Amino acid sequence: MVGMNTFASRILGLIRDVVIARFFGADLHVDAFLVAFRIPNFSRRLFAEGAFTQSFVPVLSEYRTQRSHAEVRDLSAYVSGALGLVVALVTLIGIIAAPILVMVFAPGFIGSGDKYSLTVDMLRITFPYLLFVSMVAFAGGIMNTYGRFGVPAFTPVLLNVALIGSAIWLAPYLEQPITALAWGVFLGGVVQLLFQIPFLHRLGLLTRPKYRRRHEGVRKIVRLIVPAIFGVSVSQINLLVDTLIASFLVTGSVSWLYYSDRLMEFPLGVFGIALATVILPSLSQKHAAQSSEAFSETLDWALRLVLLIVLPATLGLAILAGPMLTTIFQYGEFGARDVQKASLSLMAYSVGLLGFVYIKVLAPGFFARQDTRTPVRVGIVAMLANIILNLILVFPLAHAGLALATSLSAFINAGLLYKILKEQGAYRPKSGWGPFAIRVLTANVLMALLLLWGRGELSLWLEWDLYHRVWTLSLLIGGGVVTYFLALSVMGLRVRALLTAGGG
Repeated sequence: MVGMNTFASRILGLIRDVVIARFFGADLHVDAFLVAFRIPNFSRRLFAEGAFTQSFVPVLSEYRTQRSHAEVRDLSAYVSGALGLVVALVTLIGIIAAPILVMVFAPGFIGSGDKYSLTVDMLRITFPYLLFVSMVAFAGGIMNTYGRFGVPAFTPVLLNVALIGSAIWLAPYLEQPITALAWGVFLGGVVQLLFQIPFLHRLGLLTRPKYRRRHEGVRKIVRLIVPAIFGVSVSQINLLVDTLIASFLVTGSVSWLYYSDRLMEFPLGVFGIALATVILPSLSQKHAAQSSEAFSETLDWALRLVLLIVLPATLGLAILAGPMLTTIFQYGEFGARDVQKASLSLMAYSVGLLGFVYIKVLAPGFFARQDTRTPVRVGIVAMLANIILNLILVFPLAHAGLALATSLSAFINAGLLYKILKEQGAYRPKSGWGPFAIRVLTANVLMALLLLWGRGELSLWLEWDLYHRVWTLSLLIGGGVVTYFLALSVMGLRVRALLTAGGG
């Protein structure tokens, strides 16, 4: 259920981006909206789905395993009160300080007149989204802990619906059409929160928010969340650094990075985030039950599954970057030059897809044991590496250099997390990794050869109509999938057995 709902959310997210590209293209107005949305979205990762969830779920799992339902309700009430108060203050500060935030996160917009002022205006509309979505993440953390993964996975669909509806039906009536997207973000946050409430009520955990600084559970979460704010959000910080530097590049650079990042986020969201969502409560419960062997086996299963699914997705994105961007986005205001530029950054981002997903799996190995400090130390190293690589690669590769730097830093992050988990004894690889990896790599080579043979020149894709593009791309993707899994089957790898083994 979680995979299907996440897939539906990503499909609608893709449709949302198609609509934005179709109606608005990749001009200064879209650049302005993307910055105005990325700032509260980044804060969401800090206060909501990132650090908060990673700190809240292990503590809630401990309460659920070792304490009464009344104590769980008590924890829920005080956590919602503390979280709501803090995020409300941050939201208020963000609205007031919008001009300063734009200067900090997109300094290249300063002096650009309409682009800067438009970004400030839209940021004031989008920032309250942080408050709504933080409470959504709180409700989602509760439901995930109780094994109700489907509802939190479906909830982002509502944001995409709000954005699509605003772009199509609200934009024509506004003096500045692009601001319809900002109002869509605001509305999406409200609808997502309202949607969660009945499901919390069914669990008996819909409580009135309370505030007490010295509540034991809240203090424990606070101790965990402070370092986790940095540790879990390194990839988002890296993306913001990309946006900051891209604001100094030619107009369209922010948009090219966005559209390529969105395609890269599709497999990351459908598989990586879905797997991380399921694995954290599972690891937390195994740690609370002091079952170290089961803990390690769950990590091992997840790591194998990542290699099996994400490596072919990486090659597919890199080889079919131009055809996919042409088929999905190259209509209306999104031109051939935009396709070519976005293709470069998509290929660069695809390099790091495996690293991004491994972070999603490895980081919960620390959070589930209530260790948020180690990912912080690793995150600092990865972020510094990203900044250095940005400065090295942006000159020869422009916006694509920023994407490549982010990808390389993701591998540094994932590699260090893996190394430390092994050194601590929390993860002990099971036997059979060698033959497994050889089979997966061989199948990927065969799939890649097929895609390279059938891809053709980008100029042809730019000339084709929608039907020809969709048909050819579908054949390539379908043929690649069949080739990959057929090769695995011939080599004796039982994919179904691995998929159904589960992390539980």
